[in-house]
Amino acid sequence: MSHRSRVKSVLSGFCQWLIEEKEAIRRNPTRGIKMPTQQILAPRILEPDQRFVLRTLVDQDEDLRGKAIFALGYWAGCRVSDVAHLLMEHTHVGPKIGWLRVGHKGAKFREIDLLNEVRKPLHDYLTHGGRDRESPYVFTSQRSPQLTEAGIHHWFRALKRNATKEQWELIADVTFHDLRHDFAHRAREAGWSLEELAYYLGHVTVKGTPAIATTVRYTQVSQAHVKEKLKLLKG
Repeated sequence: MSHRSRVKSVLSGFCQWLIEEKEAIRRNPTRGIKMPTQQILAPRILEPDQRFVLRTLVDQDEDLRGKAIFALGYWAGCRVSDVAHLLMEHTHVGPKIGWLRVGHKGAKFREIDLLNEVRKPLHDYLTHGGRDRESPYVFTSQRSPQLTEAGIHHWFRALKRNATKEQWELIADVTFHDLRHDFAHRAREAGWSLEELAYYLGHVTVKGTPAIATTVRYTQVSQAHVKEKLKLLKG
């Protein structure tokens, strides 16, 4: 819902209250107001330089927990909630295997296989990362048996603060959720169908079928993408 639509909805509710409870007005003045259709902005697609800087910062950091968290966002498209609420009983990672049961948001659980780029850092963290082994959660902190969603956002901001001035200019406004959007675009470029991507990202309807409309919003083209394609146009 756009900002204008939310404002209209709030005003409509207030006017309805004036009609029913206060009898101050006779009709709802917001009815009949049509909101102009707005194009949905394309989600964030990271530039190659941005991807390089982020991967470099992670590689330079000795934090095994951070490496695993980044890998889940960048190489598996996991939500912050997926990572924060990931349970040990749903984590099946070893030297040669890797799959998870994730999906805290809306209880939309799905099982996903992991690339080696995710499996290895996650296995390293579980083996040598110093997590609280009494906790049912995969990611823990020194103060709590569960690393919260806010804690993950705090970690990501701290990671970016390790950037040089030139690097910072590239990644200053990148968020952890942008990693999920970027994963979706890279998966489409690799030939994934919308149905496959919807399943992997956890975009499903209440009936359990792929929510293609949601996935399309994640992978819609951007102005910059079309601009590059214009250069290929022939007369």
